[in-house]
Amino acid sequence: QVRLVESGGGLVQAGGSLRLSCTTSGLTFTTYAMAWFRQAPGKEREFVAAISWTSGTAYSGDSVKGRFTISRDNAENKAYLQMNSLKPEDTGVYYCAADRSWYGRRWNAPDMDYWGQGTQVTVSS
Repeated sequence: QVRLVESGGGLVQAGGSLRLSCTTSGLTFTTYAMAWFRQAPGKEREFVAAISWTSGTAYSGDSVKGRFTISRDNAENKAYLQMNSLKPEDTGVYYCAADRSWYGRRWNAPDMDYWGQGTQVTVSS
C-alpha cells in the first residue's frame, strides 16, 4: 500500500519560513518524481514545485520561484519543501504527490499517481 504523509505545516508570520516533509512508503521512491501542490479555500489545487527521480531537475511555479526549494532524500524516501519569505497568499493546504512521469513545465493535479493527505500552512500578515 502506497502512503505519502506530509508534516511540518503550521502557523507562521509573513516573512517567516517553514519546511515541509513528505514521508513515503510502499513505492520504489527512486522511480517517482515528487511534487508539491497547494490548495487555498475556494480555489483549485495549484502546482508548487517538482523534482526528478535523482534530483537532477527541479521546477517551481512562478508564484514561489526564488522563495521555495524542493529537495528529496532517496535514502530516506522523503521529499521536502523549504519555504522562505512566506506571504499570506501562500496560505493553504499543501499536498505532496508522486508520479512516474516528468511533466516539464506542465504539472496538473489529475495526472499525479499518488497523493498525501495534506498539511495546513497559514501565513499571518
